[in-house]
Amino acid sequence: MTRQSLNYLFGATILFLWSAVIFSLNITCAGPTHTKGFSINEGIEKSVEQLKKFKALEYKGQSISAVNVIPAFYERRNYSAAWDSKNINDLLYVINEIYKDGLNPSDYHLDLISELKGLLSENRQKDTQRHALFDIFLTDSLLRLSYHIVVGKVDPERLDPNWNLAYDLNYTVPEVTIQQVLDSHNIIGFIDDLKPDHFYYLRMKKALAHYRDLKHKGGWNVVSVGPTLKLGMTDNRVVELRKRLLVTADLEAYIPEDERTFDTKLEQGVKEFQRRHGLIVDGLVGKNISKALNVSVDQRIDQIRVNLERARWVLRNLPPEFIIINIAGFTVFLVKNGESVWRSKVVVGKTYRKTPVFKAEMMYIDFNPTWTVPPIILRNDILPEVKKDPVYLQKKRIRVLSKTGQEIPQDTINWSRYSALNFPYILRQDPGPDNALGVVKFMFPNKHFVFLHDTPSKSLFEKDIRTFSSGCIRVQNPLELAELLLSDQEYWNREAIEKVVAWGKTKTVHLKKPIPVLVLYWTSRVDQEGKVQFLPDVYNRDQEVLRELDAEFKVRKRDVQ
Repeated sequence: MTRQSLNYLFGATILFLWSAVIFSLNITCAGPTHTKGFSINEGIEKSVEQLKKFKALEYKGQSISAVNVIPAFYERRNYSAAWDSKNINDLLYVINEIYKDGLNPSDYHLDLISELKGLLSENRQKDTQRHALFDIFLTDSLLRLSYHIVVGKVDPERLDPNWNLAYDLNYTVPEVTIQQVLDSHNIIGFIDDLKPDHFYYLRMKKALAHYRDLKHKGGWNVVSVGPTLKLGMTDNRVVELRKRLLVTADLEAYIPEDERTFDTKLEQGVKEFQRRHGLIVDGLVGKNISKALNVSVDQRIDQIRVNLERARWVLRNLPPEFIIINIAGFTVFLVKNGESVWRSKVVVGKTYRKTPVFKAEMMYIDFNPTWTVPPIILRNDILPEVKKDPVYLQKKRIRVLSKTGQEIPQDTINWSRYSALNFPYILRQDPGPDNALGVVKFMFPNKHFVFLHDTPSKSLFEKDIRTFSSGCIRVQNPLELAELLLSDQEYWNREAIEKVVAWGKTKTVHLKKPIPVLVLYWTSRVDQEGKVQFLPDVYNRDQEVLRELDAEFKVRKRDVQ
């Protein structure tokens, strides 16, 4: 089946927009409504009537989710059974294979429909009650599976109120769409077409398979904690370290002259491990790398699953060109035609001033920008400093302006009278080498007052954990990005950009067309060489996603209309 199956996708997922009840409400019916002797059609009709009346249908602990769609679907069919043997077998196949995408087959009624399939095939006399339920649960299973592939199982908006990367479900007639899927007799192709085909998702699926294979082979050993190991040292822990790095191919197999000595080849293996784990690449085995070495293979598998889920949230219908900022990876990427064409280190928000996850559109670039102090920095940083040091603002070349832009003499202000709530002025820093935004800022207007900018604090880019800002994103090589973003405008080459910067006055340049900016949080990725990178979970967000990923199925509240 071709990519036109994506039209089916939206039909399958929109079905949940008709759902009126989340199955976790645990509403159940008041007893069985089927008796032997009914036809299958009658059995389906009675189950559908029960579903309409009670907004719930449960059998052996399994609940129907699409409580409005399924009645509409079967009413259109005059309550006839929808599933033939090929579609049943194909559905069971894709359910059993969905673990390769990091999802749980048990979420899709696998045990129940497998049991009913066996019972019905063994029973020579038709059991209409079971057959009716079997057909209905098969339909619900396909809907659940399609839904999770399209938008993910976990609701990011419930975990993070700042989330604004809404998915777009194009409208089709639900009961017609699900029938088209079954009539196609190509459920396997249909499900495959629904999955993201972005390189990140495909590489992460391979990584998941690889780490599950490592687990099957026994995983890796623990490296004992102790004093920092480095080149030339002799220690029993060197044996453990070499064995550990061999498992994950950070170190190629070789015969050392002395297995207890930290030699040059082992140092290179340590550096490769550090590179893959977002650590300072110095070849020293201290506290941070020891912690990363001893993360279990099960934890790494879960980390990959969490990030595959995050990919399902966003990696669909992407434009040809966009910017991705990975908070956890402290990296910004410019993507064109599905490939990363530029990357740079970034500094992100402190753990108590987290950079939010959101989407916006970059509209323009300011060279030699002024900096207007945002409310949170005014409250937490500037006002406390000014009250301690009356000339603090002069030292930072920050002017005090009225709301109309008139400069106010700072020695006329009684600072003790003001807090962030009643502060009547604007604080603005002029362009210059010590400006907090450096020489360029990239504006994608958003409610968080977060943007991408240069910084005078260049040394922070050499840190492995770069959580130093108040929420905005500082970029290491901003002029390179500016040149790339303005490459479609005749005048704005690198020479022109550097002239404007040297001029020292603020200059705003609008992009020819806005470019989407995705500020995301991913703690693992696969590089172009196929090597898996695991990044620090600096904001401690993985565990919550994992908990929801492994929890019982829920329909998202915003899809319950």
